[in-house]
Order: sequence, then C-alpha cells, then structure tokens
Amino acid sequence: MLTQAISSEALELLETPLTRESAVRLLSVNGIEFPALLSVAREAKERFKPGVITYSRKVFIPLTNLCRDYCGYCTFRRDPGQPGALTMTSEQVLEVARAGEKMGCTEALFSLGDKPELIFPEMRETLRHLGYKSTLQYLEAMCELVLLETNLLPHPNPGLLSAEWIRRLAAVSPSMGIMLESTNDTLLQLGNAHYNAPDKVPAKRLHMIAEAGKQNVPFTTGLLIGIGESLEDRVDTLLAIRELHRRYGHIQEVIIQNFRSKADIPMRDAPEPTQGDMLRTVAVARLLMPDMNIQAPPNLSAPYYDELLDAGINDWGGISPLTPDFINPEKPWPHMQQLEERTNAKGYRLRQRLPVYPEFLDAVTTRPGLIAERVKAIADRDGYVRSAA
Repeated sequence: MLTQAISSEALELLETPLTRESAVRLLSVNGIEFPALLSVAREAKERFKPGVITYSRKVFIPLTNLCRDYCGYCTFRRDPGQPGALTMTSEQVLEVARAGEKMGCTEALFSLGDKPELIFPEMRETLRHLGYKSTLQYLEAMCELVLLETNLLPHPNPGLLSAEWIRRLAAVSPSMGIMLESTNDTLLQLGNAHYNAPDKVPAKRLHMIAEAGKQNVPFTTGLLIGIGESLEDRVDTLLAIRELHRRYGHIQEVIIQNFRSKADIPMRDAPEPTQGDMLRTVAVARLLMPDMNIQAPPNLSAPYYDELLDAGINDWGGISPLTPDFINPEKPWPHMQQLEERTNAKGYRLRQRLPVYPEFLDAVTTRPGLIAERVKAIADRDGYVRSAA
C-alpha cells in the first residue's frame, strides 16, 4: 500500500524501537526526510492495524460549559452570566441523545467544565435546583439516563476524577477520557497556556490516568500541540502515555490534537502548528506506539485532513451528523460521505466503532450490569457496530 520505497534509514527506524533523542530528531524539520518518515509510519500502522480506519458516530453533549479553569486556548468555557453560558437540563440531554439515536449514533460524548461549583455559587444553586450536590453527581445521573432511555453509550470527559469517581462513572459508561495535553509544568506559569488552570497540573492528570488503569477502564488521552511546548515536551508526553499503557494496558486511544487559534481567546496571536508539524507528530506517535490506536480530529486539519492517513492514524475519532464540535465550533465535522470517500481513496475501509474500541470490549462485557448488556447488543462479532458499513 506504500506509494514509495522505504529508504534504508527509514527501514532502520521501523525495525528499531525509537529512543527519546531519535524521536525528537524526527520531529525536527532537519530530521529524516519527510516523505520517508510518513512512509515508515504508515507501514508501522499497517503492520498492527491493517486495512481499516475507524470512527465513532456520536452526539456531542456539552453538559455545562462553566469551568473553574482558565486555559489560554479555550473558547468552550464560560463564567456564569456570560453570553452562551449553559448547563443542560435532563430534558435537553435526552432530546439530543434521542435525535442522535435516530441518526445512527452509538456514542453520547459528555464534555463539561471541571468542577465549576467550587468557585461559582451560581453553579451550586443550579445543581441544588436540579437536585444534585456536584457536577460529577449530575453527570453520573445523565449518563445513566442516556443508558436507560436510549441505545447510546456514554463517554464522559469530565476533567480530573478521584478513584471513587472513576469507579462510579465506569458503572454508567464503557469508557472515559482526559487529555494529558502536555507534561510541561512551565505551561502553568503566568502568561502561559495553563496559567490559572489548577486541573491541568500534569502530575494530577497522570495520576488519574494511572488510577483508571488500576480499575481496568478503557481510557482515551492524548497530546495537544502548539500551546507553547517544545519538541522535547511532545516526545516526553507521548512517552508518559506509552509508559502508562505498558503498566496497565488500558489506554485505548491516543489523540494528537492541534491548537487552532480563535479571535476571543488569550492565545489568539499564538501561531498554529503547521500541517507539517501535525503530520510529523502523528508519525512519531505511531512509531513510538506502533500497536496502539492513534487518532487525529479531521475537522482540525481540514481541508487536507486525508493527509493524516499518510502519517499513520487508524481512527478519525468521534464524528457527529447532528451536533457541532463545541470545543472548536468554527471547524465543522466532515460530511460522512466525503470522509468515507477520502478514506477509501487512500486504500482503507472505514468502519464504525463504539466509544470503546473492539480490542477493549472484554474489559466492559465482563462487568456486571447494564453497560455490558448494551455493549453486547450493539457490537458485532468483530467488536464494531452491528450492521455498520
């Protein structure tokens, strides 16, 4: 399936595990020749994930966009009273979920701000009115509601969780996630991307991901590039993710996401990563973790998102026929027909998966309760969505 021969230097990379130093060099424009890097990354993908590119058909449910963190790149979060500030009611959640179900979705992606009630009395009052003591308790109830009333499977991204909350949410969702983003602590300093964002401390996020591993929860995490990190930081973040997976075997997906500038964020003047930056980072992630699921959002690399396939991804992530990407609302999802056509044109077959990947289904179907029953009902014998093309 390769479009060109692999050079001897690239072949050596394919046969030998990358060191940290080699990975940093590959990220540099002065590293290995760009076409050769992409060729070897795609070859590595084909060795471990041959022939197929997956995606999850989802609805995006922004349960609340109130958040106690003030990240320099975020346009999702709001303070109470700001235009667009929202906490969804159970009726609104169910309306979106049911509409998505009619359109063939199997995932309800819950995104929300991190513990807004800790700093906003308005959120505490909203939760009291709804009948809950915390945002996480409300999330738990909404995940259960979607499970009981629809055939969708919840996938929550709720921010930092304790071991107890991982256990509780795992009872109402087959998988969950948190972006590691970066292991660089200096991003927390004044003027940097994570200043005044107490939940973005790398050690806290690493601890949570490890705790999910101890509980055998299929987990999604990843790297955010272009937020002030160095090439070394990118490699160190990928290596930290790889080490956690080696210890616990639970990281089902590694997302490589690129910062996109917006007019109304503190980082509006920060340069975006180039397409070359993105492709190099994806390729290095594939070579560092050749047997893992590597994903990159197609809407953030439009219009040339199909080039991501040349760098070794094997998944497009969640695509919604109904709801926008509330994190990047100015970047619409690609139309499903176009996504399939571009995937096919690269020599791959597009398949719809559940929010939990096929190879991680055993961790879910062996749990007692409704989650296991629903997953078994939706999945085919290969672990993809039943009757999906």
